[in-house]
Amino acid sequence: MLDKLEKKFGRYAVPNLIVYLLIGYVIGYLLQFGQKYTGVPYLSYLTLEPYYIFKGQVWRLISWIIIPPDTSFIWAIIMFMLYYQLGSSLENTWGSFRFNVYIFGGMLFTIIGAFITYAIYGPTVPIGQFISTYYINLSIFLAFSTCFPDMQVLLYFIIPVKMKWMSIFYLIIVGYSIVNYLMAGYLFAAMPIIASLLNWLIFFMMTRNLQRYNPKDIHRRAEFRRQATPPRTQYRDGTPIARHKCAVCGRTEISNPELEFRFCSKCNGNYEYCSEHLFTHQHIKK
Repeated sequence: MLDKLEKKFGRYAVPNLIVYLLIGYVIGYLLQFGQKYTGVPYLSYLTLEPYYIFKGQVWRLISWIIIPPDTSFIWAIIMFMLYYQLGSSLENTWGSFRFNVYIFGGMLFTIIGAFITYAIYGPTVPIGQFISTYYINLSIFLAFSTCFPDMQVLLYFIIPVKMKWMSIFYLIIVGYSIVNYLMAGYLFAAMPIIASLLNWLIFFMMTRNLQRYNPKDIHRRAEFRRQATPPRTQYRDGTPIARHKCAVCGRTEISNPELEFRFCSKCNGNYEYCSEHLFTHQHIKK
């Protein structure tokens, strides 16, 4: 499916998409910095609030993307460096089109999740306060660790850890958060997390050949391996037992391992012949 879409729409892909996302974060941090000194809640006009979108503020469908994670300046710099490297590596590995599909897919699922939550709770819950691109960034991290599970990173710039162990650790924490939110009845808080993980899961299911898990295909591969694997030589009292024997000369694969043996389809019975007598013997018709 992705191959067909890429052939048709690949020319419309946005190269270096991660750069534009990080530039959006820079704008978001500037607005966050500005509202602390002006008292104007700039970011509150940008959140993904379905209630206000239905009132005509359609820019919220896009503007929520620039709302940055709430973190310190130092961690923001580290986040910029990390996600630039991860995003650039994924784009170089997948190509611009697939990386675009992955990022925009996460955003689309988040928007759909916000409207589903609004349909359940109505305007009583400020959904936009719980929605940001934090979990979309997490899905980038999960995608990278899935593609490069054995790559090592320095945790806190000191401890070497493989990406696959870090992703498992994050999945456990995220799964624990989802369960806690759902048990407490806070679906509006769990929905953005579920949307980002759903994007990660669906994308990688689309990029895998699921035909190999078909029971018929599994049986076919098992039969091929069984037929391709040479039989083991059996022994009786320490003497090898021949599995093949020519009905004319009596030679076997043990006495003459260079020979090949075949059954004759024209003989009446299970008569096997070596490669020298397969086409020269007299057919047995009794």
